[in-house]
Amino acid sequence: MGISVTPRATGRAPKRWPCADQQVNCGTYAGIVPGPLDGLLVVDLSRALAGPHATMTMGDLGARVIKVESPRGDDSRGWGPPFVGPPGAAISTYFLSCNRNKESVTADLSSQDGLRLLTDLVRHADVLVENFRPGSLERVGMSVEGLLELNPRLVVLSISGFGHDGPEAGRAGYDQIGQGEAGLMSLTGEPGCPTRVGVPVADLLAGLTGLVGVLAALDERHRTGRGQIVRTSLLASVVGVHAFQGTRWTVAGEVPGQVGNHHPSIAPYGLFHAADETLQVTVANQAQWRAFAEVIGLDPDDPRFADNSARVAHRAALTAAIETALAAQTAQTWLGVLAGRGVPAGRVRTLDEVYGWEQTLSQHLLLHVEHPVLGTISLPGSPLRFFDAGDREVSDVPLAPPPALGEHDDSVRAWLEETG
Repeated sequence: MGISVTPRATGRAPKRWPCADQQVNCGTYAGIVPGPLDGLLVVDLSRALAGPHATMTMGDLGARVIKVESPRGDDSRGWGPPFVGPPGAAISTYFLSCNRNKESVTADLSSQDGLRLLTDLVRHADVLVENFRPGSLERVGMSVEGLLELNPRLVVLSISGFGHDGPEAGRAGYDQIGQGEAGLMSLTGEPGCPTRVGVPVADLLAGLTGLVGVLAALDERHRTGRGQIVRTSLLASVVGVHAFQGTRWTVAGEVPGQVGNHHPSIAPYGLFHAADETLQVTVANQAQWRAFAEVIGLDPDDPRFADNSARVAHRAALTAAIETALAAQTAQTWLGVLAGRGVPAGRVRTLDEVYGWEQTLSQHLLLHVEHPVLGTISLPGSPLRFFDAGDREVSDVPLAPPPALGEHDDSVRAWLEETG
């Protein structure tokens, strides 16, 4: 994209390429450059997860992110257990998950001093992110529209629970409420037991959806010279990924429900039990079905299972036959056999297994940072990597630890005073 940024001095510590601390062979390349958003200034007014995840991703991509917190701090600083660190200085691992690569300043936005700080930051900013309940900024004298009056080039990302307009715009929207109200819990879990997804996926989707909007608005600013307001919500972001479950209702008139760990439209595609543990098998076409059936000793031309529609209609009988066959060998044995026949299959890993897995490490998904209180800590890494036409990795990932509350009060205020 043609995003135009102006490099500025940030005073941050030099970035480090993530390979430096990992036992992986990622090679070296003299053409390493800053992240693609280097030079952008992001003012982060958001709390909890949706906004902070979006701004952390911008920081991962090279932007300078200044997190403006109330004197009490982001709510997530108090979310735990687990907390880590010495008594009296324990730190929430929840906060650590979504606030790396940021500076923290404190401001009471109901005070003149706080509004003055925010005003100064807005005048310098390229992007501002907020996830207050609709109308909250207006009550402290700083409307979203007013931000663009201060800085016509500003891109504002506003994330809410249910949208900024409509009959329920004023509702507070936390992740689990969003998962339920947007229908996700009605699709997840065993029949009759609505279940939340194990990570705050409504928050995370809202943050990532908002980030897409920000990048599009920055590209448009490159052409027009004008910023704009990007709005999304937990509701919109979950409805936006209903995918085939959505069209089951909007087109076919079917109301989907829970089917546990099996796909509602494809079979066999789900979780099965081997002799010692579970494994997942996903048979998505007829060639895979014939190979899988032959491996486990089923007749691929059995009329009950001959095509996908028949297999879905006879899912219970098919699942029972598969489980009987798989019980004869260990999961690891089956994974090797299925891989040899081109049948997609996999394990269900616990998180300690995921972060110790060589493949995870090879993708730079475990990063190490030096925290001033905790020492060396490991954080989940960015899912994005950048390469040139020669398939050489060209962009580094900044590795600044999540900040202490108000850690950069003095340095940011001094920078604002210096830059005017």
